[in-house]
Amino acid sequence: MGPHPHGWWIVLHLVLFVFWLGGDLGVFYSSRSVLNPALTPAARATALKIMSGLDLGPKICLVLFLPSGVTLMALEPHGAELFGVRLFPLWSVLLVWAFAALWLVLTVADHRTHGRFPRVRQADWAIRIALVAAIVGAAGYTLLADRPFGVDTNPRWLGAKLLLYALALAAGLGIRLKLRAFGPAFGTLVSTGSTPEVERTLRGSVDGCLPYVWVIWGSVLAAAVSGVFKPGALL
Repeated sequence: MGPHPHGWWIVLHLVLFVFWLGGDLGVFYSSRSVLNPALTPAARATALKIMSGLDLGPKICLVLFLPSGVTLMALEPHGAELFGVRLFPLWSVLLVWAFAALWLVLTVADHRTHGRFPRVRQADWAIRIALVAAIVGAAGYTLLADRPFGVDTNPRWLGAKLLLYALALAAGLGIRLKLRAFGPAFGTLVSTGSTPEVERTLRGSVDGCLPYVWVIWGSVLAAAVSGVFKPGALL
């Protein structure tokens, strides 16, 4: 017999984890060249293009983590129920994938247009904020309830994983806020050259993101560990 479909979805989930962290490491490394005042503005602009291209990968992985995770929960033999009805029937999984596809289109469009279309960015922001709130609520219930969603296998590891995903989402919004001054400052660098004020703004924007980046790395890594080892689960 061939491998169980559940296994392939686990592989996809792990691949998303690998590309998320790997892409983020590439973004971090290339950002050092973007901030290097010893390089010409043209060289720094090339580094920025590389950084932006690499950054799209983690954004895609963040979006696809949601439907792939829901698919894994739907395939779980200890699946949750609500009022006696299975929580993730096929139609609900397909609905989540359709929602994720729409979110992915918005994410990619906002990335490629660099926020030139405010409504696209606003829609993407609204989705992320709503998801953070909803996922934190679901995570809190899963962590605190005696038998969350009727599951008696102690799925608190899943509640922790959900909370870590919400934390990564929130940290990504923090990065966007810190980078608001970056675009205008880099435009000044390319058009009129470097000045101490421009360099301070660029470094403050990019390096100001580092605490959020570390939160994302730690959250994604911890979520992977939680999903693989399922600490405390009664399976």
